[in-house]
Amino acid sequence: MQPLPESDLNHILDHTHDIWEELRGEQLFITGGTGFFGCWLLESFLWANDHLKLGAKATVLSRHPDKFIARMPHLVNNPALRLIKGDVCNFEFPEGEYGYVIHAAAEASAQLSLNDPQRMFDTIVDGTRRTIEFGATHHTKKFLLTSSGAVYGKQPAELSHIPEDYRGAPDPLDPRSAYGEGKRAAELLCTLAAQNNTLEMKIARCFAFVGPYLPLDANFAIGNFIRDALKGEPIVIKGDGSPCRSYLYASDLAIWLWTILFNGKNCQAYNVGSTNKVSSKELAEEISQKVSPRVPVRIINSAPGRFDNNNYVPSVTKAENGLNLSVLINQSEGINKTITWYKKIEE
Repeated sequence: MQPLPESDLNHILDHTHDIWEELRGEQLFITGGTGFFGCWLLESFLWANDHLKLGAKATVLSRHPDKFIARMPHLVNNPALRLIKGDVCNFEFPEGEYGYVIHAAAEASAQLSLNDPQRMFDTIVDGTRRTIEFGATHHTKKFLLTSSGAVYGKQPAELSHIPEDYRGAPDPLDPRSAYGEGKRAAELLCTLAAQNNTLEMKIARCFAFVGPYLPLDANFAIGNFIRDALKGEPIVIKGDGSPCRSYLYASDLAIWLWTILFNGKNCQAYNVGSTNKVSSKELAEEISQKVSPRVPVRIINSAPGRFDNNNYVPSVTKAENGLNLSVLINQSEGINKTITWYKKIEE
């Protein structure tokens, strides 16, 4: 992989410049630091650390440090970065004081949810419990959990955008709910820990995103569409094209997550995402027009009504009003940036 564009890193720093000071001379601990979220958080931290001369350090937990080193050689020689090997559910605690912890492990893997939902649930819950235990015993002041909009369950048809006070939930009788129920349990563990410790717990309920490092071969429709378009192949929609999502560009995601960590309220959850709703058919058509030659869009199951009401779009009023956050990179620009970055890898 190549580094993130300097324009993106400067964009993040420009919009977070005033919140980094409390990290000066501190140690940061990140789980999931080698995933999509983690890579953006790690690179933006190192960029801010170098440019603002914070003197901070980051320790990143990874199951496969060697793979990370091979994938991200532009980061591994930074003296502010340390990789430690371990599983999030039972890792050995590094020594020292870590004022800030970001728990971003346990990605949304549809394959794991389908094939081994018990493992998915246990990894989320046990990993969160272990990371909280680490923070509680290592003088952590602020702890960020990257949760998910999956905690709300299926979005009802009458609700255009899901607010944080919506009390819906995944179906506990459906094994496919393991991810959403795991995140709900993780949020509860954070709330309980805040009552028993001096930890400030911040929760980011993340929705859908686009940007460099987004896997193009996972269960993210926008990543699959970009992959097919870059290959010059038809973009295939396995449905009728009606389900709606919204996509926040990853540099904005990083701005939101850093802001929630430093300035979010204790034991509060904030939706993180864009409110710009787009159907999968509209998304595919937009991406097909951004490559040359344009690729066709194929809908392979157009059974009417089968995919109704399958939407996933947040309300972000809480983040807008409480933290002064907003969408700065629109969807079209975010897709362009992602395509450009992946094209450079192919070159």
